[in-house]
Amino acid sequence: MTYPPVMPLFETAQFFMVGNCHVNAHLTRLSLTAIDDALLVYEHAHDWLSEQLNHENNFKAYRSELTCFLHWCFDVHQASPLDFSRRDIGLYVSYCQSPPAAVIGAVTLAQFKQDKASGERFPNPLWRPFVAKLIQGIQQTYQLSDNALKTKIAILSSFYTYLLGEEASERNPAQIWLNHSRFARKPTMKWQEDEQLQAFTELQWSYVMTAANAAATQDPATGERTLFMVVLLYSCYLRVSEISARAGFAPVMSQFQRQRQTGIWRFHVPLSKGGKKRTIAVSKALLQALTRYRRYLGLSDLPTSQDQHPLFVRHRAALRGRDAGLLNANLGIRQVREEIASIITQAARLAFDDGLEQDALEIGQMSAHSIRHTGITHDINLNQRPLSHVQADAGHESIDTTSQYLHTSSVERHQSAANKPVDHLAFIDASHTH
Repeated sequence: MTYPPVMPLFETAQFFMVGNCHVNAHLTRLSLTAIDDALLVYEHAHDWLSEQLNHENNFKAYRSELTCFLHWCFDVHQASPLDFSRRDIGLYVSYCQSPPAAVIGAVTLAQFKQDKASGERFPNPLWRPFVAKLIQGIQQTYQLSDNALKTKIAILSSFYTYLLGEEASERNPAQIWLNHSRFARKPTMKWQEDEQLQAFTELQWSYVMTAANAAATQDPATGERTLFMVVLLYSCYLRVSEISARAGFAPVMSQFQRQRQTGIWRFHVPLSKGGKKRTIAVSKALLQALTRYRRYLGLSDLPTSQDQHPLFVRHRAALRGRDAGLLNANLGIRQVREEIASIITQAARLAFDDGLEQDALEIGQMSAHSIRHTGITHDINLNQRPLSHVQADAGHESIDTTSQYLHTSSVERHQSAANKPVDHLAFIDASHTH
């Protein structure tokens, strides 16, 4: 098999969720010989790209840029992008401005080709990540325009925003580089702390729950599943990947576990980002939601330790992938995100119908991952749970990460500051004047 000098990492939208065996083998070799967390980085990138599958232009642009960036990270710089600083991004920019001739092509080609006889898809040996333009039939030298560079950094900044939300990175080096670059004066991208921790306000979340409950009432066949999905994500601060089927992981009901000695219920996450596992305290409200969902499925009220029933069952057989043809199988990441996105869209419509146009706009910009942030934020700021308890349930390595959720809303900060006095004892002086 002849490979191009740069391995394309992400399939087209049509084959994206199926994956590619050549890419898998390449990443495995990288993880074993060069970059320990290459597979983890790829999983994050894959999850982020999957959110763009319904936006064709975004998907194509993000796919190309991530392939180029990860090639530089793994093959050239030989370092994990999860640890990057502004300096690393500067080095990447320099590479993109003057890439080696071996990675520059004459025309734009498909990243993967398909063998007509076997149907196997393999990397196109002629594909190159950079392309020099032809002008009037004359091959030009490769040049990276300012607009193209800004687009590259904008995409990387968006990716790092996602990594921040997943707590996989502690900074956004792409945005930091931009802030110190010659483009800094132009407000092409606005970075605020609230964007890192996008969470529904208490009012906005009430609309999400209203939409989820309405879906369960109007169409129980799918709505009951969606309602429990929303409650579970919120109550346990779960990532979508932690309740979705993926390679080596199929969520089941027995992840709800009861301690014999205390009778306390907990939810066990055996496989999370980076191979970590954790156990999460379960609220009475979540147990009630679980009971309702299981009754709808025709199961006993609560699961046993041997219950292998899928957490979220497909209602239609999968069309492709490892679960093709199976009905009794878990939902994948894409299906879970789409189901949650539908509820968020409905919640935005409800808010808009009630005259809350700004809230409707903000709700519409949220994602499934915002529910994790919302659960953490509400537990700290509304339910007054101790930070250490939330830290353990959220799987944060550092209490500093959990502390970021304290008063993350600028609206809340304004409300708490609006009526604070300058002098708490001013009334004494006032009384002396009478």
